[in-house]
Amino acid sequence: MRLRSKTLNVITHSCYLSQFELKKVDEALQNADWINSMLEELHQFVWNDVWELVPRPKGVNVIGTKWIFKNKSNEHAQIYVDDIVFGATNESGATNDSLAKSFADEMKKMFEMSMVGELTYLLGLQVKQTDSRIYINQAKYARNLVKRFGLEKSAHARTPMVANAKLTNDPSGESVKVTLYRSTIGCLLYLIASHPDIAFSVGVCSKFQSNPKVSHLNAIKRIIKYISGTCDYGLFYSKKSNMSLAGYSDAYWVGNANDRKNTTGGCFYVGANLVAWISKSQNYVSLSTTEVEYIAAGSCCSQLLWMKKLLGDYEISQDTMVVYCDNSSAINVSKNPVQHSKTKHIEIRYHFIRDLVERKIVVIEYIPTES
Repeated sequence: MRLRSKTLNVITHSCYLSQFELKKVDEALQNADWINSMLEELHQFVWNDVWELVPRPKGVNVIGTKWIFKNKSNEHAQIYVDDIVFGATNESGATNDSLAKSFADEMKKMFEMSMVGELTYLLGLQVKQTDSRIYINQAKYARNLVKRFGLEKSAHARTPMVANAKLTNDPSGESVKVTLYRSTIGCLLYLIASHPDIAFSVGVCSKFQSNPKVSHLNAIKRIIKYISGTCDYGLFYSKKSNMSLAGYSDAYWVGNANDRKNTTGGCFYVGANLVAWISKSQNYVSLSTTEVEYIAAGSCCSQLLWMKKLLGDYEISQDTMVVYCDNSSAINVSKNPVQHSKTKHIEIRYHFIRDLVERKIVVIEYIPTES
């Protein structure tokens, strides 16, 4: 339901909700709506037996609390507070609706709550569901981010970052406001939840938060210009996909121009559905592309093992899992039980991938870079 401004005014007044955002706590203590909201929150703590007041023991510090004053609404300005999202699957002939309803009834017995229907919006994530698939994006959040920087009319960038670009500390460059830079990085990190295509670029820019320069801010602006043209991009999840785990491994050799460290990249699928991804700097400098790709493949194997254990909790078993790698030398090393001259200096903890291959828990397969 879309709310007109007059209707919204009536609802916010009757629910003790303010229509303006606060910057100081003193403003909240002078506003009746915020005070009533605070009293209602304290009432919920008492009703749910959140705590019990006791005398302060001697020599023990008291843990402080902070109030956060924030208007929360969905994409159509509907007001929501303290959301809980839950789903259900078919079991023993029961329907999804019946299982969800049973759970909701149990929750209502313990907490004051009401059902708002099928999930469509949560914390910036827009969810569209059909009988065959689910689509998740952050279009509204992305457009607000672009508008915040006044770049909605700028030409769109085709890629988040220039190919082979290597940002440095740029000690002679002009400095920019640290708070602005860090807040922008935080917004972009949250957008990665539905935009894995910007994970690497944002990770590179996040390394310069302690002393950002104009060159670093320009790199961020390019990411935002790319987002401006891809706001509606998101993730599709098919309900009819199989449950087999697979991962894709890659690495960026000497990607950091400051410390010469490499970057591990990977994405992980359950059937045809992308469910996880990583873009993370490696801990030390590698001497060859074989080494960096081998370490990246090991990191992907670790992620797959964790996902296998997680699915096991839901009684979903896995056969041999596949990791796709575009470096044939790294694949050969994973199959060679004898220490290879190219890898004898690599830390032992990275060689567990060989054990996984021998036990047929994981198989490493070659995939061309162009694919």
